Amino acid sequence: MSLTAGSRPDGTRPPAAVEEPTAAVTAAVTKARAPRKESRAGRAQKVPLKVRLRRDRTLILMTLPVMVLLLIFNYVPLLGNVVAFQDYDPYISSNGITAIFHSPWVGVEQFSRMIDDPLFWSATKNTVVLFALQLVLFFPVPIALALVINSVIRPRVRAVAQAIMYLPHFFSWVLVVTVFQQIFGGAGIIAQTLEDHGWSGFDLMTNASLFKYLVTAQAVWKDAGWGIIVFLAALAAVSTDLYEAAAMDGAGRWRRMWHVTLPALRPVIALLLVLRVGDALSVGFEQFLLQRYAVGAGASEVLDTYVWNMGIQNGDFSYAAAVGLVKGLIGVCLVLSANKFAHLLGEQGVYQK
Repeated sequence: MSLTAGSRPDGTRPPAAVEEPTAAVTAAVTKARAPRKESRAGRAQKVPLKVRLRRDRTLILMTLPVMVLLLIFNYVPLLGNVVAFQDYDPYISSNGITAIFHSPWVGVEQFSRMIDDPLFWSATKNTVVLFALQLVLFFPVPIALALVINSVIRPRVRAVAQAIMYLPHFFSWVLVVTVFQQIFGGAGIIAQTLEDHGWSGFDLMTNASLFKYLVTAQAVWKDAGWGIIVFLAALAAVSTDLYEAAAMDGAGRWRRMWHVTLPALRPVIALLLVLRVGDALSVGFEQFLLQRYAVGAGASEVLDTYVWNMGIQNGDFSYAAAVGLVKGLIGVCLVLSANKFAHLLGEQGVYQK
């Protein structure tokens, strides 16, 4: 039995080898498909405006009330910042808006006055110190509490703990300050208990040197529950397969938290950190105004209360508007810088690149 060329000993022929496409063929196929993709993208971009409005009219109607509210209460008042460049007098006319057109222009005089004002720099210093302190002591607390609650196995215990921690978020600052006054004040529970046992009492609410720690503790007690909900929502999206795979590889509880849980929280942490940095100069208003007279203006004066005192109490609206305008511009720059830093770390931040 003779074997033909290319045949096997059993007389069958091997399957023909599939030739790999050459570079020229691949380039031709790619070139043939490219215009089709471009034409589809072009057709998607050339959808008329009327068609898009008719197609998305339901979504537009849903967002229209929110857009109107933002326009009225957030963007229209920005036009009033023009008084920062005037010597605004609301009593020059019977209408406050008409008075803007009759007030004399002074250019950047209000800003020069702000730079030369030592009270402004004192308020700025207190604001920056309080922001740094709250960023170090307050920002990690919701993350730690969320990790603790997430480690609880029983759902009922977890729900009760979350509800108890979230409840103070609904309290007003008046109630929060009152609660702390009844506990840490000179006539509070702790001071009275110490005096009953022969110890000298104390009054934490009037201690100017400890005021920054007091307001940080108040902020933690009031708003930590809100941050817990945000981080628990992020933890709920983590797949249990990751924890099981880490456990099979021999990772203990701490290593699973470090290599699985915390990386899952990184996008949320970056987002909240960017937003928190944007509010660096807005550490609070009502909280500090309520406790201003207990510790004095030297310890409790921040930029928000400074604007209130200069604009509302003293009637210096142009100067207060100048301070508020600078504060807003610095806040925008901080948000953009923090968001850029988040992009460098590989996170999305507030908006994408």
